[in-house]
Amino acid sequence: MSSTVPVLVNGVVVEVEEGTSVAVAAALALQACRTSVTGQPRGPLCGMGICFECRMTINGQPQSRTCQIVCEPNMDVRTSG
Repeated sequence: MSSTVPVLVNGVVVEVEEGTSVAVAAALALQACRTSVTGQPRGPLCGMGICFECRMTINGQPQSRTCQIVCEPNMDVRTSG
């Protein structure tokens, strides 16, 4: 039986299973990873850290590739501009 961890994504608390990527947590919270220079919401594209579309600020660290980072309890994840 797997356990869950709470993650805060743009102020929305989402419970995800251990081992879940931050990109998936953002999707479950219905939050964009970042916005383009024209203001369009962006999300993960490649899922393996090559495209950089999934960048968010995680625990104050900007430009983090969310598809490459596993959720930890009480992580603070925010959309990057």
